[in-house]
Amino acid sequence: MAPQSGILSMFARSPIRPLQRHMEKAHACAKLLLPYFNAVIAKNWDEATELRQKISEEEREADELKLDFRLHIPKSLFLPVARHDLLELLTKQELIANTAKDIAGIMLGRKMEIPEPLSETFQQYISRSIDASAQAMKAINELDELLESGFRGKEVTHVEGMILELNKIEYDTDKIQINIREGLFKIENDLKPIDVMFLYKIIEWIGLLADCSQQVGSRLRMLTAN
Repeated sequence: MAPQSGILSMFARSPIRPLQRHMEKAHACAKLLLPYFNAVIAKNWDEATELRQKISEEEREADELKLDFRLHIPKSLFLPVARHDLLELLTKQELIANTAKDIAGIMLGRKMEIPEPLSETFQQYISRSIDASAQAMKAINELDELLESGFRGKEVTHVEGMILELNKIEYDTDKIQINIREGLFKIENDLKPIDVMFLYKIIEWIGLLADCSQQVGSRLRMLTAN
């Protein structure tokens, strides 16, 4: 019975589910940015403050999951996945949570206002970036099935399709970013230079949110290619 118990214990410590939980928390941070931006556009700073706090709490919980994962991931895995690859995935996921927290923090700290001509495009931009995070989470949630299939067959094809869709979403955010930059350029002479500078920074960070999500997909794609 002892050997069997040891085998069961080994599988109970599989790092896949903790990695998925971390991605779920990272996406939770990103998802809160949509109502957050709606509050900012409406200049409802009380609601924005509450949402920023929620984002910070989700990011803190994601950070705790990250630390626990790094402390307890076995140095030798009886899985067709290298420990280094899992840690790289974790790092990419962490960037999603951190970026969401940074966006909310700087906008609230400066009481940043979104120029009315850009408000609709900003909402489209953040919404599509959140779509990228959601798609990355869906792909990571397929890791169990990938392991069961031995990274072969229909499951790999299914995940590759999900990653292809993630790449398309990220491309959409690139196109929206171009449009929003052009829109800001047209009106920047009517704004305070310091406000313009920080608006460009927020535009960059929203794009980074989608980029980080795509990088999660790229790391997962590398696993299926091994």
